[in-house]
Amino acid sequence: MGLMARKDVPVNETWDLSLIYAEEQQMWDALEKLKADTKTFVETYQGKLTTAEKIVACLDEYEKNLPISSCIWQYSGLAVEADYTDNKLRERYEKVGDVMTRLYSDTAFVDSEILLAPMEELEKAVTLAKGCRIYLQDLIAKKKHMLSPETEKVLASLDRSFEVPYEVYNTLKLADIAFDPFTVDGKEYTLGYSLYEDDYELEANTPVRRAAFRAFYDTLKKYENTTATAYNACVTQEKVMSELRGYKDVFDYLLFEQKVTREMYDRQIDVITERLAPHMRRYAKLLQKKYGLEKMTFGDLKIAVDPEYDPKVTIAESHKYVRDALSILGGDYVGMIDRAYRERWIDFAKNEGKSTGGFCSGLYRRNSFILLNWNDRMSDVFTVAHELGHAGQSMYSDAAQSCFDCDPSMYLVEAPSTMNELLLANYLANTSDDKRFRRWVLSSMISNTYYHNFVTHLREAWYQREVYKIIDEGGSVNADILSDIFRKNLELFWGDAVEIPEGAELTWMRQPHYYMGLYPYTYSAGLTVATQAMLRIRAEGEPAVNDWKRFLAAGGSVPPAEMAKLAGIDINTDGPLNATIDYIGSVIEEIIKLTEEIDGITL
Repeated sequence: MGLMARKDVPVNETWDLSLIYAEEQQMWDALEKLKADTKTFVETYQGKLTTAEKIVACLDEYEKNLPISSCIWQYSGLAVEADYTDNKLRERYEKVGDVMTRLYSDTAFVDSEILLAPMEELEKAVTLAKGCRIYLQDLIAKKKHMLSPETEKVLASLDRSFEVPYEVYNTLKLADIAFDPFTVDGKEYTLGYSLYEDDYELEANTPVRRAAFRAFYDTLKKYENTTATAYNACVTQEKVMSELRGYKDVFDYLLFEQKVTREMYDRQIDVITERLAPHMRRYAKLLQKKYGLEKMTFGDLKIAVDPEYDPKVTIAESHKYVRDALSILGGDYVGMIDRAYRERWIDFAKNEGKSTGGFCSGLYRRNSFILLNWNDRMSDVFTVAHELGHAGQSMYSDAAQSCFDCDPSMYLVEAPSTMNELLLANYLANTSDDKRFRRWVLSSMISNTYYHNFVTHLREAWYQREVYKIIDEGGSVNADILSDIFRKNLELFWGDAVEIPEGAELTWMRQPHYYMGLYPYTYSAGLTVATQAMLRIRAEGEPAVNDWKRFLAAGGSVPPAEMAKLAGIDINTDGPLNATIDYIGSVIEEIIKLTEEIDGITL
């Protein structure tokens, strides 16, 4: 189970960054050209944005450089994500970051100067604009939160400094934390971040699973103060920015860009905490009885209902699973999947220093890059499907929208990804009439899709909200405070159904999402829309699929509530959320019933 160095992993399991630049020098050449183009841009437009025509021309020119900047950032940044132990790659990324930050500072005048123009010129610019129309409307909407051009330039020049807390967290987590091996029954087991999260948490052997839990969290404990310091710096920065820009509180500041209300944010956290908990406690009790555990602990929650039925899956087999499952979305979608495997968009490798979890990063009107750590499990297939959902969104929205408008609100960014997980589960469920197979598929959907998005990320969201309340009131957080919050968080949700052992409260140390604003709650928001859209597709077929494609193509061209309506979902009420929780409950009840029939186990 040991992790290899990056240089030793099979090349065919890594992504091909030469799709961006064939060689490194091309990136440096692109950066030099971008510097020259930015200089010309500044000379052409700075101090001259007084008319609608000039404003639109400026933004149209500015948009041309956005894909170039993205390519430079991703070529340098993705390499680091694959290996944080490579100091040469990190040094290159820092050099790129220094130059890009100066360029951002040089162009910081754009938004500020536009908003100094007379309102009649701004309104005229909106009517003249095409690709930048929504960007202009959004800019006008936040006019009262903009600072002077000089201040905006200073803040832009500090952009890299604002990212330091996240970089400290990632460096500590992926490069510095060292896990000692642990021993069970005389056998030694290697331990690491990805090994624990992608393997040991799912381990059917209870002594090994629990020993891994103890060894993992005992090691995290050694780094809690540094991690807490980085996080406190992050949330303190966000509070300062909310005050500088005149927002009511840090929540309004972070939700503004998402174009959602505080009510929509709180609803996801409060309704799920109250209504989903009873269903998940029953699921935990089922796992406890199935494994004959004297007690169910937090470290046991990721195990499979039927581990002997959990097949090993190769990377090649995952291609067929995903391709067949998502073929319902059409030939263009299947073509994108085939390209992803054939052209090596996906980094499957497991190696030292690689980021944990998974993500997808797209290049405008080109291809996407997907990172995960492959462990030969069906859960990995769900991860691939999930990340390809983001790639599919990019494919449709890039084609339909300008570079300004291709990205949807964070509120719905996880809908396309979680939809793919649901389509995969539904496809698998329809490939056999065997009861044991059906239980395996349904339990995979609960343990992969819904547990991850409606429990793991939702508990993160509850915890995150409590942290921001403290920060908003002028306080700060440290390791003891964060651990206390997270323990209360877990105890609130799991009640007496699950024991929360010592160390579990350190789970706040495991997620990078806290450094990305109010992101964790959006997983459940996206999955709510995806669930209801999936049920529509299952019932109506092609008309619902076409609506879903319109949803994907919308990108950031409409606010979340309007975007959801394109898929036939009204998120202005709590109806879709409650219906989704009811659906989760019905799936869990079916799993319990099937277990009674197959194993004779009753709750």
